[in-house]
Amino acid sequence: MNKSEPIPLQTPSREPNSIQRALRGAGPVGIVVAVAIIAAGFLYGTRICAPLVLVWVLFTKTPWRDLGFVRPKSWALAIAGGILAGIVCKLLMKAIVMPLLGAPDVNPNYRDLVGNTSALPGLILYMIFVAGFGEELIFRGFLFERLGRLLGTSRNARIAMVLITATIFGVGHYPEQGWTGATQAFIIALMVGSYFAVTRNIWPVIIMHATFDIFMVFIVYFDLEAKIANAIF
Repeated sequence: MNKSEPIPLQTPSREPNSIQRALRGAGPVGIVVAVAIIAAGFLYGTRICAPLVLVWVLFTKTPWRDLGFVRPKSWALAIAGGILAGIVCKLLMKAIVMPLLGAPDVNPNYRDLVGNTSALPGLILYMIFVAGFGEELIFRGFLFERLGRLLGTSRNARIAMVLITATIFGVGHYPEQGWTGATQAFIIALMVGSYFAVTRNIWPVIIMHATFDIFMVFIVYFDLEAKIANAIF
């Protein structure tokens, strides 16, 4: 090499080492770590579980596309479709599905939100970043990636992934929201999980989830729960 030529800089390797490969694999180490992360979610909530998933992704050098973070063909369509789907799904759940299942007209856990303007900003941010982004990162992105490593990518495997993640998602809502919240979460998870299993694009799902929850907040805030629940039946 000519002395006048600059010495090329060494760039860090993107190839995972043995520890990272074990954490990303479907072997005992990968399974135990995944179970521990989800268990942390049950014990301490999404605000702890989601950061653990982010740490796992960064440490293992897992490509974000493996968790569904791929650019939509059209951001406008993804955003508009997610918002519309979130509103429609909430109305259908509140006006048709939950009344048929015998759910009460109002959710007593959120009655203190009625007319509570000061609570709106914090709740909206929570629904966007913790519920929308955080829960979808965990239950669709992370769990689908982990289960895909374990079960494969066949049609039956994808069906199993949808059912497993929906069940875990529903159970996770039971302690705070009771059987009605758990049932609603299970049904919604079946829908968004099925969509994600086909498209493997998490952005519309995040937008739909955040919109669903934000719309719920405004329904409670304006004290419209009972009116919507009794609009048809």
